[in-house]
Amino acid sequence: MNRLTDHLIIISFDCLSALDFPILSELPHFQNILRTGALIKNVKSIYPSVTYPCHATIVTGNYPKRHGVINNTHLQPGRLSPDWNWYRNCIHGTTLYDEAKKANLTTAALLWPVTAKANIDYNMPEIFANRPWHNQILVSLMSGSPRFQWDLNRKYGHIRKGLNQPELDDFVLESTVDTIKTKKPNLLMVHFTDLDTQRHYHGFSSEEALAAIERHNYRLGRIINALKESGIYENSTVVALGDHSALDENKAINLNVLFHEKGLITSNGKGKIINWKAYCKSCDGSAYIYIKDHYDTSTLHDVRQLVDSLLINPESGIESALTGAQASEKGADGACAFMLEAKKGYFFLEDFEGEFIKTITKEDVNRDHKYTLACHGYSPEKEEYGTIFMAAGKGIQADTLPSIRLIDEGPTFARLLGLDLGQTDGRVIEEILKI
Repeated sequence: MNRLTDHLIIISFDCLSALDFPILSELPHFQNILRTGALIKNVKSIYPSVTYPCHATIVTGNYPKRHGVINNTHLQPGRLSPDWNWYRNCIHGTTLYDEAKKANLTTAALLWPVTAKANIDYNMPEIFANRPWHNQILVSLMSGSPRFQWDLNRKYGHIRKGLNQPELDDFVLESTVDTIKTKKPNLLMVHFTDLDTQRHYHGFSSEEALAAIERHNYRLGRIINALKESGIYENSTVVALGDHSALDENKAINLNVLFHEKGLITSNGKGKIINWKAYCKSCDGSAYIYIKDHYDTSTLHDVRQLVDSLLINPESGIESALTGAQASEKGADGACAFMLEAKKGYFFLEDFEGEFIKTITKEDVNRDHKYTLACHGYSPEKEEYGTIFMAAGKGIQADTLPSIRLIDEGPTFARLLGLDLGQTDGRVIEEILKI
């Protein structure tokens, strides 16, 4: 299969929404992409529409139930900070970067989710120290390309302030520019989270979110300039995309509080779970309910009765419920007993003590970052909840399409590089390609 481009640069602006288009169309570097390239105004995300499953979908072309990354974090009841799906081996099947490596293409990734210990030439994975004895830099070094990361930390580490934004994305930007100039990769994947962070802690349409979009415009411009300075711009394709949108919320649903009251979760009285029969696992705007013992029909019956009662209660904050089989049909984890969808204005947490419905204030958010003022994870079928896709450069035909699905992006990227991801849930968007 012939390659349509020599250098594919995929820039993921986490939480970039289709609703941001009027703002993007006024910013000069996004304008450059829009003027000469392809725009897809509404991209339907996946279920649950959270970052790690979304990014695994982008590189596989498959739904979560197939690629295996069914949530950001693992099911670990009782863990204050559950482990994330950081590692490449969380993904079932092949990926875009695996196929690129097989074709002897040079690959690079900067904070791209689910790439820890991946076979990527120049890899700075998104992973953080999640144990008191872990060191952040060492955890990153050991999970990616040590010499590459060490060099970037030596040059630009002073920019960072831990995981705080916008400093983290500023560090990622300088690392991206450096990687383009020194490595000239055939495939570069970079993940910026500034906008996602601002929306979580300040709200969807906040001044802080708008400022992050403007910073992203600057970052896009720096990346394009780096391609030009490296002499590879004319042979490159630049893609700017989002993974999901977000919705404002101010009420947290703590279903585990009810499970705890009914004896389905037991604790030691000191805030520690010691056993559980049923557990509500948050995906922010949606949630999985898992039954520990699949043969425990009594617990399943109790949970079903509780869910049914909540669905007819307008104050519960729960919009709808799917069985595990129905969740699987939507591409989510069929191993759950139920999958719940929150109403607009609500999201799920995993607290098992306190209030069933907690109203969130700005003070709560400032005090504890498990609380947010906007989040994602909702059904991609919710109104005004799409994300966006734009691409320009070699192999791209100027066009505007009304919509695609997130699962279509991976096969399209593979086609640009002359690769094949095999049988995928998504399709190649041939309408925007110069084949």
